[in-house]
Amino acid sequence: MAAYEFVDPCLSKLDGFQVEIDPAHERADIILNRPPYNIVSMPQRDQFRLVFETLDQDERVRIIVVRAIGEHFSSGGNIGGFMEATPETVSKLAWNIASPARCAKPVIVANRGYCFGVGFELSLACDFRIASDTAQYALPEQKLGQIPGSGGSARLQKMIGITRTKDIVMRSKRIPARQALEWGIVTECVADKDLETATDKLVDELRTFAPLAQRTAKKLLNDTEDSTLAIAIELEGHCYSRLRQSEDFKEGVEAFNAKRPPKFIGR
Repeated sequence: MAAYEFVDPCLSKLDGFQVEIDPAHERADIILNRPPYNIVSMPQRDQFRLVFETLDQDERVRIIVVRAIGEHFSSGGNIGGFMEATPETVSKLAWNIASPARCAKPVIVANRGYCFGVGFELSLACDFRIASDTAQYALPEQKLGQIPGSGGSARLQKMIGITRTKDIVMRSKRIPARQALEWGIVTECVADKDLETATDKLVDELRTFAPLAQRTAKKLLNDTEDSTLAIAIELEGHCYSRLRQSEDFKEGVEAFNAKRPPKFIGR
């Protein structure tokens, strides 16, 4: 992989992380790199958003991976930064950390060790969470007299329900990887030594699907999460109809009939 070259001057010096690109595998990696705990600074949150917006427009990138250097994904945010930030800045926390969800492309996060606070919230905003068996998840803000501020409690409640979310949020409770898998918080749990291999495997799998269909599915699922069943079915039908006209769907049908692998082009 090579370092990603950004045109935006705001990204000329990344704060606590780096971005690498592997065009041959249509992959970009956002790598937290402030070991040992990969604490996330306030400026770093703004840069996360700008990076996701940039990668979303890069035609070389099909899949985005978020990972970290060291034995911990992230122990959370820089506590001092919250006291120094203006109310206007703090009000943007959830918008910045939600950037993986807004990104049209599939986003995978690889978690190991501590995944607390904003590290957990960033992971919840991704599409696929692969956890090492060393991973621990927590929203510890109650211990500071606060609540999660970057979408953590809201996303969790949608995923696992109010009872379990109260257990995590109101008790600042740590959830080990295997329990997170059982509760539906993570997609897959693997041995720590297999985390990178499992991530690579998922990247390769996602690349076999039609890009337009994949982006459409992500947006549809995100947009209909809070809708009624009738509206969700209606929107699904419209999306299906639009994809019916795509070159990739035609290629998929022809490849199926010819019993050969499809060659999707993203149109």
